[in-house]
Amino acid sequence: MPGPLDGILVVSLEQAVAAPYLSCRLADAGARVIKVERPEGDFARNYDTVVHGMSAYFVWLNRGKESIQLDIKVAEDLDFLKKIISGADVFIQNLAPGTAARYGLGSDALQAENPRLITVDISGYGEEGPYSKMKAYDMLVQSETGLAMVTGSPEGPGRVGVSVCDIAAGMHGLVGVLEALYERERTGKGRAIKSTLFAGMADWMTVPLLHQEYGGKAPGRGGLSHPSIAPYEAYETKEGGPVVISIQNQTEWRNLCEHALKNAALADDPRFCTNELRVSNRPALNAEIDKVFGSLPRSEVIERLQAGRIAFGALNSVADLSKHPQLERNVVDSPSGPVNLLASPIHLTGEDKKYGAIPGLGEHNKAVREEFSGS
Repeated sequence: MPGPLDGILVVSLEQAVAAPYLSCRLADAGARVIKVERPEGDFARNYDTVVHGMSAYFVWLNRGKESIQLDIKVAEDLDFLKKIISGADVFIQNLAPGTAARYGLGSDALQAENPRLITVDISGYGEEGPYSKMKAYDMLVQSETGLAMVTGSPEGPGRVGVSVCDIAAGMHGLVGVLEALYERERTGKGRAIKSTLFAGMADWMTVPLLHQEYGGKAPGRGGLSHPSIAPYEAYETKEGGPVVISIQNQTEWRNLCEHALKNAALADDPRFCTNELRVSNRPALNAEIDKVFGSLPRSEVIERLQAGRIAFGALNSVADLSKHPQLERNVVDSPSGPVNLLASPIHLTGEDKKYGAIPGLGEHNKAVREEFSGS
């Protein structure tokens, strides 16, 4: 069954995570994605060798693409790339700011030749402003946006354990492409889209920023304790491991007290009767919860939480995730053999989504050159 983007041609001059994330999602939706790699390949191919000799990052983000090798410093290769782009629907690039324009691959130049083309420029900080020429990688932007300072424990800041700034830039680029494709159906014209790691993560930092600018203080680092909602953290049980609970409103707070803590009167305790008071009196609140949960096996704590319809979860390891009963899988071919990947998080009714193969470096050089050389 064709995907929603069947017939859409995407050319992506990409490397690392942000742009490959965007083009991967387009490929998942049925677009044809030609991945343009430097002669030595996308450097993400060499981050590690953990998946049958291939990099975990590359395996995750490059399924369903065609790989060709081009050196844009070589006139013949640059001309060939421009020829492919002239018939494309979407062009994505995440070169250093200004590089694409120097080689005639800027949005204005490309759209002059192909007015229906949608272009996406992904960078660290954008093409303007005092940081525009700075190199930007994920952890640097986590630090620059203040994310690291609200992550970790009271003892020190921490890095979010996945490449969240890259993913944010790719996701926002994806939204832009889908908006532009929809608009093009009415106007017949493409759009130039800019997506940056910094702006994407700064947007996701809006709540801490509002606390800082309007409350005078950003939320502190609390490990697994939510900075502005309580109780919302992990609690140890007598046996069976910790349980993570989340109380979002007063009804849930009363249900927790009545069903899980077996102390309905605690709901009206003047120290805990609003969320702000519970946050301010967190040590005393946790002492009340620890007193009960710490005396019960995890199984009984869960029974009580379920009786009160309280949201809870397990504090799982990655090994636990690998065996999680809710996890869906999709087997993908690769040059090194089948890879058992996670299924797409996007489910469309009636669609049985299958991924294309992970390409070898330059695997489609001959076929793509033959196809477009005569066009």
